[in-house]
Amino acid sequence: MLLSVIIPTYNEAPNIGRVVTELRRYAGSQAVEILVVDANSPDGTAEAARQAGATVLQAPRPGRAAQMNHGARHARGELLYFVHADVRVHPNYVADIRGAVALGHEAGCYRFRFDSPHPLLRINSYGTRFRGLMSRGGDQTLFITRRLFERLQGFDEYYVIMEDFDIIRRIRRLATFFIIPADVVVSARKYETNSWLRVQLANLTAFLLFFLHQPPTRIARVYKKMLSYR
Repeated sequence: MLLSVIIPTYNEAPNIGRVVTELRRYAGSQAVEILVVDANSPDGTAEAARQAGATVLQAPRPGRAAQMNHGARHARGELLYFVHADVRVHPNYVADIRGAVALGHEAGCYRFRFDSPHPLLRINSYGTRFRGLMSRGGDQTLFITRRLFERLQGFDEYYVIMEDFDIIRRIRRLATFFIIPADVVVSARKYETNSWLRVQLANLTAFLLFFLHQPPTRIARVYKKMLSYR
């Protein structure tokens, strides 16, 4: 069964070659295709992805939800695996995902740990062992069968932020959401640019606005105002 890995990107030239190379190496001879959906990055992300061996698609419009939907429309696999460009994927990802689906789980994710020894980040990592929606997120990667993805009509492009939490919430109405008992490694760059407390407050604010059904454009505006980016 072909597994299609879909990676939305914007200005990820320093990371995209590594993650594509790792995905290819860990897949070995197993049936995997890698699609990078780039939002016209000016930093050479698309070329770096091609050189690493990915198929590169240009997104018709920016935004992770739109990019991932575009990738899914072009994917050939019956299993879809959505990955962020700065994630270190698990070496056993193909077998883990196929095994979960064989057990009847149509969607799920990994737990995560950060690429930083910061002690407070261990609290965040430990929380991903649990099933609560606030413990989820796109950094943990997301696998889903094409059948279920199409039944859900993909990511809701209304969500210019929090699109991962929205789709997981909708998945849980129709199917079990399985947490693979292993870790992917996610970047701590947001915490390195901002303090741990500052990021936590921004995350909690975004969740509060999300659960209060505030427009995603407002959530994105407030979230970006609370944090610094590099």
